[in-house]
Amino acid sequence: MITGKQRASLRALAHGLTPIVIIGKDGLTDGVIDSIRDGLYARELIKIRLLNNCELSTKDVSNKVCDMLGCEAVQCIGSILVIYKKSNKPNIEHIEF
Repeated sequence: MITGKQRASLRALAHGLTPIVIIGKDGLTDGVIDSIRDGLYARELIKIRLLNNCELSTKDVSNKVCDMLGCEAVQCIGSILVIYKKSNKPNIEHIEF
Protein backbone atom coordinates (compact mmCIF):
# COMPACT_ATOMS: atom_id res chain seq x y z
CA MET A 1 0.00 0.00 0.00
CA ILE A 2 1.41 3.37 -0.98
CA THR A 3 0.90 6.55 1.00
CA GLY A 4 -0.50 9.85 -0.23
CA LYS A 5 2.98 11.39 -0.50
CA GLN A 6 4.23 8.40 -2.47
CA ARG A 7 1.19 8.60 -4.75
CA ALA A 8 1.88 12.31 -5.39
CA SER A 9 5.51 11.52 -6.19
CA LEU A 10 4.45 8.78 -8.63
CA ARG A 11 1.94 11.12 -10.31
CA ALA A 12 4.74 13.63 -10.85
CA LEU A 13 6.99 10.94 -12.34
CA ALA A 14 4.19 9.70 -14.60
CA HIS A 15 3.43 13.14 -16.02
CA GLY A 16 6.02 12.83 -18.79
CA LEU A 17 5.33 9.19 -19.64
CA THR A 18 3.55 8.07 -22.78
CA PRO A 19 1.03 5.21 -22.60
CA ILE A 20 2.68 1.87 -23.36
CA VAL A 21 -0.53 -0.17 -23.33
CA ILE A 22 -3.65 0.80 -25.28
CA ILE A 23 -6.95 -0.95 -24.58
CA GLY A 24 -9.55 -1.04 -27.34
CA LYS A 25 -12.92 -2.62 -27.98
CA ASP A 26 -11.81 -6.11 -26.92
CA GLY A 27 -11.15 -4.90 -23.36
CA LEU A 28 -8.89 -6.77 -20.98
CA THR A 29 -7.71 -9.73 -23.01
CA ASP A 30 -4.95 -12.11 -21.93
CA GLY A 31 -2.56 -10.32 -24.29
CA VAL A 32 -3.32 -6.94 -22.72
CA ILE A 33 -2.80 -8.33 -19.21
CA ASP A 34 0.52 -9.87 -20.31
CA SER A 35 1.61 -6.53 -21.80
CA ILE A 36 0.76 -4.72 -18.58
CA ARG A 37 2.62 -7.33 -16.52
CA ASP A 38 5.69 -7.05 -18.76
CA GLY A 39 5.58 -3.25 -18.64
CA LEU A 40 5.39 -3.22 -14.85
CA TYR A 41 8.26 -5.69 -14.60
CA ALA A 42 10.45 -3.58 -16.88
CA ARG A 43 9.49 -0.06 -15.71
CA GLU A 44 7.52 -0.23 -12.40
CA LEU A 45 5.36 2.77 -13.40
CA ILE A 46 3.27 2.72 -16.58
CA LYS A 47 0.47 4.60 -18.28
CA ILE A 48 -2.45 2.83 -19.93
CA ARG A 49 -4.82 4.48 -22.41
CA LEU A 50 -8.40 3.40 -23.07
CA LEU A 51 -9.75 4.09 -26.54
CA ASN A 52 -13.22 5.55 -27.02
CA ASN A 53 -14.57 2.22 -28.25
CA CYS A 54 -13.58 0.41 -25.03
CA GLU A 55 -16.72 -0.62 -23.16
CA LEU A 56 -15.04 -0.58 -19.74
CA SER A 57 -14.53 2.53 -17.65
CA THR A 58 -11.11 3.61 -16.47
CA LYS A 59 -12.04 2.74 -12.86
CA ASP A 60 -13.21 -0.75 -13.90
CA VAL A 61 -9.97 -1.42 -15.73
CA SER A 62 -7.96 -0.07 -12.81
CA ASN A 63 -9.74 -2.29 -10.29
CA LYS A 64 -9.49 -5.43 -12.44
CA VAL A 65 -5.81 -4.94 -13.32
CA CYS A 66 -4.84 -4.19 -9.73
CA ASP A 67 -6.70 -7.27 -8.48
CA MET A 68 -5.15 -9.52 -11.13
CA LEU A 69 -1.57 -8.27 -10.90
CA GLY A 70 -1.28 -7.00 -7.33
CA CYS A 71 -0.31 -3.50 -8.39
CA GLU A 72 -1.36 -0.06 -7.13
CA ALA A 73 -3.55 2.42 -8.99
CA VAL A 74 -1.83 5.80 -8.90
CA GLN A 75 -4.20 7.91 -10.98
CA CYS A 76 -7.27 7.66 -13.23
CA ILE A 77 -8.04 10.75 -15.28
CA GLY A 78 -10.29 10.62 -18.32
CA SER A 79 -9.10 7.75 -20.49
CA ILE A 80 -5.62 7.53 -18.90
CA LEU A 81 -4.68 5.19 -16.09
CA VAL A 82 -1.36 5.13 -14.21
CA ILE A 83 -0.33 2.03 -12.23
CA TYR A 84 2.72 1.08 -10.17
CA LYS A 85 4.25 -2.14 -8.94
CA LYS A 86 7.71 -2.58 -7.44
CA SER A 87 9.75 -4.78 -9.75
CA ASN A 88 12.30 -7.38 -8.77
CA LYS A 89 14.09 -7.09 -12.11
CA PRO A 90 17.81 -6.45 -11.72
CA ASN A 91 19.65 -3.77 -13.71
CA ILE A 92 16.83 -1.23 -13.86
CA GLU A 93 16.52 2.07 -12.07
CA HIS A 94 14.02 1.36 -9.28
CA ILE A 95 11.74 4.11 -8.03
CA GLU A 96 12.78 5.19 -4.56
CA PHE A 97 10.48 7.06 -2.19
